[in-house]
Amino acid sequence: MAGAVRLEPVDERNLEPLLSVAAAEADPEDVMPPVAAPAGWSLARRDAFREFHRASFGGLDGPTRTRMYAILAAGEVVGMVRMARRDEPGTVETGMWLGRSARGQGLGAAALRELLHAAAAAGMHTVVAETTPDNVHALAVLRKLGAKLREDGDRVHAEISLDTPQP
Repeated sequence: MAGAVRLEPVDERNLEPLLSVAAAEADPEDVMPPVAAPAGWSLARRDAFREFHRASFGGLDGPTRTRMYAILAAGEVVGMVRMARRDEPGTVETGMWLGRSARGQGLGAAALRELLHAAAAAGMHTVVAETTPDNVHALAVLRKLGAKLREDGDRVHAEISLDTPQP
């Protein structure tokens, strides 16, 4: 079924498959914070990717206040979506990436919908995201799920209330 996904918390079991998809189908700057390392998917950047994800194994109550999920489609890891606690009570920020071969199939919207369920189950009321005006695919997904969008220069802020039914 197109667009059917399952979210699995990122852990040691799915970290290497996630790194494999990232290295084969995404640019490092799209899937992790910048690091001082040789360009491309160097050994140092791969190690930084692992450490970045391991730092969030503690989830929303851990040191990074972030829960990362591997996005699985047809049983295969295709990307990652996260939620991170914000200072405002009941609010988490989300971000996501998909490998190039998984894009354009409705998987992003399905993954975000699953994340909204996980956020609500964790007692959250609001999910926010930030992107750029030229990220048309992210904006389409956010609109599809009822986000209120506000453009501010070179950033677009999105807010989804979990207290209203999702489209």
